[in-house]
Order: sequence, then structure tokens, then C-alpha cells
Amino acid sequence: MEEDNKTGHTSRNIKKGHEYKETKTAMFWRRAMGMGGAMDSCGRCMKFSLICINVITLIGGAIALAIGLWVWTSRSFSSTLMSNNMFIASVGVVVAMGVAIMILSLLGCCGAAKEVKCMLLTYYILVFIIFVVMLVGGILQFVFREKVLTTLDRELYASVPYYGVKHEYTKSWDDTQTYLQCCGVKSPNDWHGNLPESCCREAYPGKRIDCKSNQNPTTIYVDGCLDKVIEFLREDAVYVGTAAIIVAIIMLLALILSCGLFVKIE
Repeated sequence: MEEDNKTGHTSRNIKKGHEYKETKTAMFWRRAMGMGGAMDSCGRCMKFSLICINVITLIGGAIALAIGLWVWTSRSFSSTLMSNNMFIASVGVVVAMGVAIMILSLLGCCGAAKEVKCMLLTYYILVFIIFVVMLVGGILQFVFREKVLTTLDRELYASVPYYGVKHEYTKSWDDTQTYLQCCGVKSPNDWHGNLPESCCREAYPGKRIDCKSNQNPTTIYVDGCLDKVIEFLREDAVYVGTAAIIVAIIMLLALILSCGLFVKIE
């Protein structure tokens, strides 16, 4: 009986020793992987908030991507007429960063949920870089709104001689005049009698009135394209710039929370 008790006691000690070794091994690997242990209520709140912020950032990145692609594909028809391509370049920055933000927000969610410090550190560095790029891209959109006033009229006049000579200029002028229902830079007189068919009003979609033999306000567009293009591009700049700055502000919150959570993980 006494021998059985000693055997049972020895078995329990061996079992406890194994459990202790397993615990130390687990702790070693958690530390090696940068995974934290228990956190206080403040740390848990930061963790939950960071996950929520990343979900919002994912949605914001998708919205920025959608707006950027919409402007790029369907509303950049007049870009060929402008020698200064800062507008399209800044839209491209927002589109690329929208994709990067969506991918990065998934990394942030995983890092916060698993409490992996190395993932959080990587996330923090990448978010900071994208935050700066998004902020600059958004500001460029608003800068472009003012710059366009000083250069657009000169660029439009410079492109008029290329109509009918270079395909890209011909298509861009036709698309601009059709979409904005305008003609010439400031008036139809800018075409010096060589009036493009796209200046003719449409009797119905796809069918234009013959305006070359009878030019009057009922057959041609009388408004110039300059003012309409300026208004159009300013509107686009507001859409893309506002989306970029809002996402940048959300990412600033993610930066603060990720930094706090990194410190809280033991």
C-alpha cells in the first residue's frame, strides 16, 4: 500500500514536471513569435478598437478604390487635352493606396486578434507610409483645383490644331464636347469654321443634327468647354481628395491604437 502511494506521488510529480516544461516551451515560442499574454481591460479595449478601425479602414479603402477607378475610367476623357497630368497621377496614387489599404487592414486585424507583436510592428510601419502617401494624394487633388485655372485654357488652345491629325486628340475633343455638351475652348469660333461633328446637338441619342450648313444655337452647342471642364475636374478633385483625406484620418487612429496595443502586449 505504501509502495502504491509512493508510485502515485512520483507519477503526479512527473506529470507536473511535464506540464511545467510544456508551459515554459509554449511561453518561449510565444515570446519568440512576438505573441503576448494576458492584457488588462485597457489593452483589451485597444485590441477590440483596433479590429473595428481596421474593418472601417477596409471599407474606406474599398470606397477610395471605387471612386478612384470611377474617375479614372469614366471621367478622365479630357486628360489627353491637358499636358499637365498631375490630376490623373494623383488619382492613380489613390487607387493604388486603396488596394494596399485593403490588404493591410487584414494584416492589422490578424495582428490585433492574435496579439502578434511582430505583425503589429510591420503593420505600424506600413500604415505610416501609406498614411503619408494618402494624405499627400488627397492634398494634391485640392492643389490641382487651383492650378487648373492657370493652365487649362492654354493647354486646350494648344490641342486644337491636333484635332483630325492625331487620333487621341480627336477622340478626346469629341468625347469632351459630347459629354459636356460644349464646343471649342470658349466658343465654337475657336474651330475657325472647321466645326467638328461633335459640336452638333443630338436630335436623339446616337443621331446628330446636321449643323455645319446651318450653324445656330438650335443646332450647335454654343457654350465653350473651358468653364465646363474646370467645373468638372474640380468636382472630381473634391470626390477623390475628400475620400483620400478621410481614409488618412482613419489610418491615423489605427496608428495610435496599434502603437498602444504593441506596448500593452506583455
